[in-house]
Amino acid sequence: MKATIVPEELIGAPYYRNYLSVDSINLVESCSHNIAEQKGGMFLKDHMLLFVLQGTNCITHGKQKYTVNKNEMVLLKKNISITYDKTSSSENGEIYDSMMFFLKEEFISDFIKMAGIKTMKTERLANVNVKPVHEPLLSFVASIKGHFTAPEKVDKRLVKMKIMELLFDLAQVDNNLLLQLIQLKKQFITDITSVVEENYMSPLKLEDLAYLSGRSLASFKRDFNRIYKVSPAQFIKEKRLNKAKELLMSTDWPINEICYSVGFENISHFSRVFKIYSGKSPADFRKENIQ
Repeated sequence: MKATIVPEELIGAPYYRNYLSVDSINLVESCSHNIAEQKGGMFLKDHMLLFVLQGTNCITHGKQKYTVNKNEMVLLKKNISITYDKTSSSENGEIYDSMMFFLKEEFISDFIKMAGIKTMKTERLANVNVKPVHEPLLSFVASIKGHFTAPEKVDKRLVKMKIMELLFDLAQVDNNLLLQLIQLKKQFITDITSVVEENYMSPLKLEDLAYLSGRSLASFKRDFNRIYKVSPAQFIKEKRLNKAKELLMSTDWPINEICYSVGFENISHFSRVFKIYSGKSPADFRKENIQ
């Protein structure tokens, strides 16, 4: 399964989602009619604030699972790959409906400055939790949907102010969410092993992994080599190839799907490095290892 890079790839074929782009914010509406279940994967290029307005979205990142039901929300940091499983009750004529706010670093910085928020002194890393959305915030989020009908007429300054107000209201009632917002701007130093294990199959650059670990690129490389005694690029490539071997032997997935699922973005490149690593093409390896 090839992860959709969001928000960019949601607004074109084959998705054609309704969207608004306002400076350092992208708003995307996901509305699916008459579906019982819809699964897929996404790679978050920006921080994502997800509101589910109808149906349910079960999100998985690494070992973490978040079930976001109707009138609930979750805030996820950028540079991570997630899988999603959207469901709705077709028997009741229910649709799946959600609003995704993709927030860039500069918007988070502007919000913290505008709100006069001071750095919170804590060693605790904020938990990622699913939160209920009550009135009047629910109506506030739903009201933004009206702007999708004529995006060319939208006053972008007004929309930006409304999103700022939304974050301010959310942060005022939830200290953990406030801590999450602050830590999106400045990452805490976290365990390199956990970061690598959770993200080695994502289409990440080393700079992205360094960001997720709360380190500069130079510090990330130095600490990585101290732990693994090998360069990050070599280690991650071997992890992906070993996972590809496992999937070739244990599943009947097409080779191109295995290529994408382990983090390669080009099938010819995947086939070439797999043959160098294992001595066989992916197809030949599968034939010899499946009885």
